Amino acid sequence: MPVKDAIDKAEQAIRAIVASGYTLCVYDDNSEPENALRLDALGAEPGIEVVHLSELTSHPSPNYRTVLIDAQRKALAKNASLVIIESDVVIRPKTIDRLIEGQKTPAEKPVGMVAAVTTDEQGNVNFPYEYARRWKADGECKKRLSFCCTLLTKELLRAYDFEQLDPAKNWYDVFISHLSVQIGFTNILQVSNPVLHTPHSSRPWKLLKYTNPILYYWRKLTLRRDKI
Repeated sequence: MPVKDAIDKAEQAIRAIVASGYTLCVYDDNSEPENALRLDALGAEPGIEVVHLSELTSHPSPNYRTVLIDAQRKALAKNASLVIIESDVVIRPKTIDRLIEGQKTPAEKPVGMVAAVTTDEQGNVNFPYEYARRWKADGECKKRLSFCCTLLTKELLRAYDFEQLDPAKNWYDVFISHLSVQIGFTNILQVSNPVLHTPHSSRPWKLLKYTNPILYYWRKLTLRRDKI
């Protein structure tokens, strides 16, 4: 889980994962000092490891590429798949179990990614899966998946080295989900496995995309932000 401030939301997300019975590696992406200290306090609890990205790279936030490289290395060392859950997502007790089961979805091609659909507090499918609002069942997804709550199979991790990711980009979920299909995998979106998503909690400026898209894209272009 990458974390950048928004610490109350992040702690809620972290505790939901640990309560489900899984351990978690939290990547602190240059949070404010008081928030980094709160993460360290959480890291003292069983099942939570905190990695400060400032110890791995001097690159300014966001550092998703560094997170992916380190997490891939750790997963492959354990011969395991990798589950990414972002800090603005709160899972349910069986969410991760369902993602793991999804690796076995019958398909002509091996499964590369399994994603849980995101919803708001009322249970309505929300960003980034608006396109799936009419889906009635889990299924193959040829559109892009997000890293909101997503499993990357160990087969996919073996097939592509994240060191090759373009360091000029900020986010890689669109690229990797398309790459997965291009190199022969099937991606699965589980609409029966919803998680609560409050988009962009750690980077609220991105909410301009919905309230003032002209200003959002002006900042995106002039400030070279949010490169996908």
